[in-house]
Amino acid sequence: MKDKKISTINLLLIIQLLIMVILFFLITLTISRSTKKNAIDHMTTITDERAHIIDDYVANAEKTLTYYSKAGQITDLLADPTNAKAQAAAQKYTEEFSKSVPNLEGIYVSEWNTHVLAHTNPNVVDMITRPVKSEEEGGDAYLRELQDALKAAGDGVYDVGIIISPASGAQVVSMYKAIYDESGEPIGLVGLGTYTDQLVETLDNMPIRGIKNSTYSMVNVADNKYIFNVDKSKITQQTENEQLIDLCNKYKGSTTEDTGYFEYKEDGEKKVSIYSYMADHGWLLMIDDSTEEVFSLTRNMRIYLSIFGLSVLGLMLLFHFINKKQQATAERLSNQVEKNEKTKESLTKAVFKDVLTDVNNRVAFSMDMDKTFISTERPCYFAMFNIAGFSAINTKYGNDAGDAVLVSTVDILKRFFKKGTVYRTGSDEFIVAIPADGEPDANNRMINNVNTVLVNLSKPHQTPNGYVSATYKSALVRMTSSVDTSIITVLKDLTNRNNPTPDNVKFVDLG
Repeated sequence: MKDKKISTINLLLIIQLLIMVILFFLITLTISRSTKKNAIDHMTTITDERAHIIDDYVANAEKTLTYYSKAGQITDLLADPTNAKAQAAAQKYTEEFSKSVPNLEGIYVSEWNTHVLAHTNPNVVDMITRPVKSEEEGGDAYLRELQDALKAAGDGVYDVGIIISPASGAQVVSMYKAIYDESGEPIGLVGLGTYTDQLVETLDNMPIRGIKNSTYSMVNVADNKYIFNVDKSKITQQTENEQLIDLCNKYKGSTTEDTGYFEYKEDGEKKVSIYSYMADHGWLLMIDDSTEEVFSLTRNMRIYLSIFGLSVLGLMLLFHFINKKQQATAERLSNQVEKNEKTKESLTKAVFKDVLTDVNNRVAFSMDMDKTFISTERPCYFAMFNIAGFSAINTKYGNDAGDAVLVSTVDILKRFFKKGTVYRTGSDEFIVAIPADGEPDANNRMINNVNTVLVNLSKPHQTPNGYVSATYKSALVRMTSSVDTSIITVLKDLTNRNNPTPDNVKFVDLG
């Protein structure tokens, strides 16, 4: 009978062991996939952010060239290129304008045949940047190539791209814009080149959380040549990475932006590259790092799960010894009961606080309202601020960004309602209880305070994944009688009736 009992226990142990092994592999596989996806999503967000920085840099250069092309001194000169006074005025304006443009290599205006009329560098004036050569050397093909591109751009800017300047030998953003007369015929053009040093410095100085050894590079899909690379010798050289070449062929001529990643080996080290295709320019921006660093969380989770599995296995093998140590077990249980009592006490205290934002929660609101004495002589205001579409923020920027927006919201509410008490009554809603001061204009001042808070809440919030903007719905209620949690429903109903904006906050005096 005893042997049968032992066999039954052993059988149960074996079954439990098999179940544990199966669960171990399933959990490990699930967590590995999840952590890897999260790491890729995080780096994709960062890569897109870097791509937008580059887009903004080029867009600012385009605006600079457009402003220059519309200056009266420039248009007057092109209307009469031989006018010495107009040329002198345009040259003076060009030199003064150049001083206000950071990282400028040069900006100029020329006739349609590229005869320079005014330039940042006065020594370049009267040069022809694209002269007509002999038929053996191509004739006017070089000039016509530029003129055709300018006509195709119409009144917009023709971006040559990021190139090595033939004048300075430095890397610049190069662009041109045609200028037309009243009949729509081109009478000249303006050109600009800005150094990429500031752009490179900005990208270099932007750390990536949790990925310290990452590097970035950028390739022109039209010719497979590097625009940026941590190895300066590779700049303007064609890439030799087969997967990168395949991507260049895939996106060549594409007008649709895209993101993705690929893994490869370099000098025997496994690496992962997260890329963002910038369709407007035909550039492929990448952030590269070792798979060991990018997927370190996945590796660590596997280690932790392995340790956990071995620990559970050890506990199961020691199970039959537990019955022999009843006294020790009783002591451990006693200690555990004491620990649980302490934990219960801590949880009782914590139940009234929101862990993330460290403000009172809905339970605390209910308890406080039961104790709060509100009357005609001691009225109280209740302001609700509800983040509209909060789930979309978590989906687009990640939970860390959403948490940061919630914390930032509480900081702003505390800053502007110093005498009020902030409660988090829902996942995306907050209520501020503010005692009235009894002054005649209290209602107007309180509405103005809510408007001021809405303005500040509407500003982008700083998060680990960059600045995030959020939309808020708000309502304000004045009470002079007892309050319970139904006030939350009232406020929520008011916020859902319209879409409040500053100077249009829904206010109700419930008396």
